[in-house]
Amino acid sequence: MTYTYPRTAAPAIANLNFAIAPGEIFGFLGPSGAGKSTTQNVLIGLRKGYHGSVKVIGREMKTWGADYYERIGVSFELPNHFLKLTALENLRYFGALYHSPPRDPRAVLELVGLSANADTPVAQFSKGMQGRLNLARALAHEPELLFLDEPTSGLDPTNVQQIRALIRAQRDAGRTVVLTTHNMAVAEDLCDRVAFIVDGQLRLIDTPRALRLRYGEPSVRVEYGQGQAQSFPLADLGKNQGFLQLLCERPIQTIHSQEATLDEIFIRVTGRRLA
Repeated sequence: MTYTYPRTAAPAIANLNFAIAPGEIFGFLGPSGAGKSTTQNVLIGLRKGYHGSVKVIGREMKTWGADYYERIGVSFELPNHFLKLTALENLRYFGALYHSPPRDPRAVLELVGLSANADTPVAQFSKGMQGRLNLARALAHEPELLFLDEPTSGLDPTNVQQIRALIRAQRDAGRTVVLTTHNMAVAEDLCDRVAFIVDGQLRLIDTPRALRLRYGEPSVRVEYGQGQAQSFPLADLGKNQGFLQLLCERPIQTIHSQEATLDEIFIRVTGRRLA
C-alpha cells in the first residue's frame, strides 16, 4: 500500500505490507508525522487514491460502499461531537445513522465511565471525557473491527486503566482492534503485535514480548543494601553461587530481568524517538 497526498511529490506511506489477524489488537507505533494516521485513513476509507491492494474484512477497500461503516467503529484522537447536545443525545443521534439498532446508549456510557454525565452538554466535558465519548460512539453499533487513534490521550491514570480493560474486552469478545499511538506503555500493555512506522515505512512487526527478548539482555539485576547492585546471567541462574550467596546474605531490595522497553527498542531499530 502506498499513498501520496495531492500536490506532493513524496509518498506519505510507501510499500506498507502487513496483515492483521481477526481478534487481534494490532498497534501502529511511531512519532508524529510518521504515517500512522494516513494508514488509518486509508483503512477506514477516508483516503481512496492509494496504490496497491488493501483488503479489509475480505474485500478490496475500493469496492466497499456505505455498508462498510456498519461493520467498523472509529475513534479519532480529536473529539468531534455536537457540543450543545448532551452525551446521551450525541449517542442517540449517531446511533440513528446505522441500519441495525445500536446498543442502549446509557449502557455504552456506563462502559466508558460516563453514565453520571449522560445528561450533561458535551461543551462542559474535559478533553479526556470527550475522548471517552468518542470511544463510546465507536462501540455503540457493536462493530467487528475497531480503529482507535490515541485512545488514552488526555486521561487520568484511573481512566487509562478502565479504557485499557475495555479495549481488551473487545478483543476477548472476538473483535479486531487497530490502534495507532506514540505511547509505548499503552502499546506494550494492550497490543498482541506492534508495527514500527517511521517516515511512511514499516521498520518492524512483532509481538512486544518477542521484541523485549530479542533486544534485551539475558541477565538479572539485583539491588541490595545501600544502593548497591549486581547483574547475573540468566543462564543457569539457579546454580550461580554468587547469585545464591547474595540472596542468602544481603537484604534484597529489587530483582529485575534486563528486558528492553519498547521505547528503547524503537530507538535502536529506527534511530528515532517517539516525541
